[in-house]
Order: sequence, then structure tokens, then C-alpha cells
Amino acid sequence: MKPSPWLYVSLVLMYVFLLGPFIIIFVASFGDQTNLAFPPQGFTLKWFVNIFETEQFIDSFQTSFNLGLLATACSLTLGIPVAYAVSRFEFAGSGIIETIFSIPILVPGLVIGLSMLSFFVVFGRLQVFTSLLIAHTAILFPYSVRVVSVSLRNLDPAIEEAAVSLGASRVRSFISIVIPNIRAGIAAAFILGFITSFNNVPVSLFLSGPGIETLPISMLSYMEYYFDPTIAALSTLLIIFSITLVQLAERILGLSQFV
Repeated sequence: MKPSPWLYVSLVLMYVFLLGPFIIIFVASFGDQTNLAFPPQGFTLKWFVNIFETEQFIDSFQTSFNLGLLATACSLTLGIPVAYAVSRFEFAGSGIIETIFSIPILVPGLVIGLSMLSFFVVFGRLQVFTSLLIAHTAILFPYSVRVVSVSLRNLDPAIEEAAVSLGASRVRSFISIVIPNIRAGIAAAFILGFITSFNNVPVSLFLSGPGIETLPISMLSYMEYYFDPTIAALSTLLIIFSITLVQLAERILGLSQFV
């Protein structure tokens, strides 16, 4: 049966709706005018140069990068044993526990950010980076559990049981047998968690403080005082960075089979 022309029209409209804003930002980042505008006038690369000359962006990028790596590592450290317990053992209330673990995904980010801010104010004065690390670990934890659980459910338990029957302890079989066989899932969870942490706005907005800002919050602060195409140029680089990272993960690890 020949596809309806309306199908192609709908497909084109969907792509315009999804990609249109990114295309506008990409084109505007090369404009020669001092204000962010579309369509741009002239062509220049000075806004991309301005990114690397702005200390605010360099410092916040380092903060976001380090925070993303540490928070993702912490969430995997906590999430892998939980994913193993949920996928390998049946116990009362397991469904409720999985639902509780999913709360950071289900609850709006602004609510989580406000809750975290109240928690840290009530229970102690932690350093800004420490507060951000704890909060980002909490919001990444469900992703780690879910992605690693998929890998564990695809791994035949008989392989692990064979190692145990041959004399290996549960811990040794987990480290020697399970972890190597789910490394693709762990890597996929790491990449997904890093991107989520790096691009997070709601939680970071509440917990960032003087001298320590993540890159998205630094971009918001910059736009309060300037409205030049530097933000468009930085957004273009971030889009390229995120897409490249996801595509590499898809080609190397098959990211779509875990999420």
C-alpha cells in the first residue's frame, strides 16, 4: 500500500517542531550583530572565541564535568548492588521498593531541588559542591538501577550459579562473572547519568552558590546581564557534545537496548 502524502507532511512537521529551535540557535550563533537575533546579519566566529575567553564558563564547565563524573560514579556504586538485589531475588514489597527508587524521575525537578535545599539547610551546612554531589547522586540513582537491571535480566543466572557450584563465593562470582558480563550496561548507565547530571538545571539552580555554579546555571546568570550570541554559540557546542556522546554510546554499546 502506498503511504499517504499526509504521512510525509506529518513527518516533516514533527522534525521541524523538534529540530527547528536547535537550527535557529545554531544559525544565530554565527551572527555578527551584538544581540542574539534570527535571522543573523553577517558571519563571525568571535562568539565561539568569547566562550573560551570567559572565565565564568571555563570554571562552571569544570564544575559540571567533575560533578557529573563523581555523581555518576557514586550513583553506580550504590545502584549496581540494588539492581542486583531487585533483579535476582524475589521478596515482599519489591514492587513498592522499585517505585520508591523511581521517585526522583517522577517528581518534578523543581520540587526535588527545593526539597534538597530545605534538607541541607535543616540538617547541616554542607559545602556547595558537596550538596550538589549528594543531590545529583540522588537524581541519577534511579537511572543506574534501571539500566543495570536490564543488563542483569538479560544475563543468564545459570552462569553465576555454575561459578558458585564450582566453589566461588557469591561475592567472587559477582565480581568475576557478573560485572564483566554487564559492563556494557554499566557503561551505558554511566554515559546516561553523566549527560543527565551535566545538563541538569532545576536541582542545580537551588543548590548552586557563590563561586560554584554548574554550566547551565552559569548560562542563565550570563543571560541576566548579556544577550549576545555567546549563549547561542555555547548552546551549539553543548548540543554537538551531547549528540556526539550519545551516538558513540549507541554505536559502541547499543545504548537504546538499555533505555
